[in-house]
Amino acid sequence: MSNDASTAGTATGSASPDQGGAGSMAAFIDHTLLKPEASEADILKVCAEAVEYQFKSVCVNPVWVKTVKTALRGSGVLTCSVIGFPLGATPTDVKVFEARGAVLDGADEIDMVINIAAARAQDKGALIDDISAVAETVHAGEAILKVIIETALLDDAQKVLACEAAVEAGADYVKTSTGFNGGGATVEDVTLMRRTVGPRLGVKASGGVRSLADAQAMIAAGATRIGASSGIAIVKGEQGSSAY
Repeated sequence: MSNDASTAGTATGSASPDQGGAGSMAAFIDHTLLKPEASEADILKVCAEAVEYQFKSVCVNPVWVKTVKTALRGSGVLTCSVIGFPLGATPTDVKVFEARGAVLDGADEIDMVINIAAARAQDKGALIDDISAVAETVHAGEAILKVIIETALLDDAQKVLACEAAVEAGADYVKTSTGFNGGGATVEDVTLMRRTVGPRLGVKASGGVRSLADAQAMIAAGATRIGASSGIAIVKGEQGSSAY
């Protein structure tokens, strides 16, 4: 299953010609609302914003996938959902079941959280088994898999191991963070992840990306997708909030 990094002209980590200027930035952004208290009205508002600004996707919790898919129909904006979120500490078969349900409900993309304890223990085999099972299910539904390694909880060696496992397991992207576990994307982490996965996988920077300058820095470091709740502020060149 190939990722869509090339559609943004960024398969090797180089961004669009203007390096993700405000005019082109929307195509990099997964417009995100993952608050557990989000209402249907909140979700529909995010969908309307995504259609207006033509963000790449709307990323929501699985319970909202059908709602989002319906709201985005015909807009060209993708539906993204999260699996094993935000801890990654559910059994693989549960992640597979959750992913299958989200894809059947209409998700075009799935962002799964790895088994963080396995990464910290440097158990690469366990990571590959976890990711590959979800990847097989997601790809069977013709969807894309992004793998959240939760960089704030790993040292550099563990980050590299997790990225290598994602590559070997057939993921389409590696992603920095959930935004819920004590830290978000950094330029250093995006650089390390891009160097580790090479040009074939996408790299998603998420958590704490709140301004155009933040997003541009991540793209320059090798990110091909930005996960943010501050997408509108980013494309307007303003400063967004930290809410995710």
